[in-house]
Amino acid sequence: MSPLEAGWIISAGLGSVVGLILALTGAGGAIVAVPLLIFGLHLTVSQAAPIALLAVGLSAGLGAVLGLREGRVRYKAAGLMALCGVAVSPLGIWVAHRVPNTPLTVLFAVVLGYVAVRMFRQARGVSADAESSQRASAPCHLDTTTAKLIWTLPCARALAASGVGAGFLSGLLGVGGGFVIVPALRRATDLPMQTIVATSLAVIALVSTGGVAASAISGHVDWQIALPFAAGALAGMLLGRSFARHLAGPALQQGFAAFAGVVALGLIARTFI
Repeated sequence: MSPLEAGWIISAGLGSVVGLILALTGAGGAIVAVPLLIFGLHLTVSQAAPIALLAVGLSAGLGAVLGLREGRVRYKAAGLMALCGVAVSPLGIWVAHRVPNTPLTVLFAVVLGYVAVRMFRQARGVSADAESSQRASAPCHLDTTTAKLIWTLPCARALAASGVGAGFLSGLLGVGGGFVIVPALRRATDLPMQTIVATSLAVIALVSTGGVAASAISGHVDWQIALPFAAGALAGMLLGRSFARHLAGPALQQGFAAFAGVVALGLIARTFI
């Protein structure tokens, strides 16, 4: 087996892990794509970011299409958030290629650690009273007769702001932004969780597409790694969806949170040791 073929197999295997985690844990699970590329293929953050975006975008797009067919995607909300994210994503890419790898890796580890802590706390559960109070104060409310969001200025502003944040981090760190979008939709809307995840996947797919296009135009995508990695992610996504309902739950979320925390510590150790 040639080194090139071995590299393709490793890349596809790492991608399948990303797709599987994305299917099992929701949109935020895709944040492990960049660390897997850093550890598995010894890439820098700026090299791994567009490859991760391609895989995350395709996997999220597949999930979004399936969610759209089931009527769970709120496409107007997804469109607004994605439009804001795509507009800001090139700024994140520009910054990523002008910041040294060490501080960029540390920043990624901090973000990953934050996601791990928040996911662990969420898996422990939120009281029904707290959940009900949060939904009552949300700026975006669902019209129960039409099953669509009631659009107001505060609602549009909240969704646009979360799209901007997701787009910048998408370009800067190569993350889909699900760890921003999902909690933002939970705070800003009273949508059911399945609709939130499906809508988040649609946003991630659109924002990631913009980020990959900007990176490709500037020549920052290694396609020999990106294509098998993306193919593996799609296979993992399809495989994960087939049994996600049987495995999803607090224990799985806590397990992923622990895994993400270990990866964050590993990134810090790799940077300074």
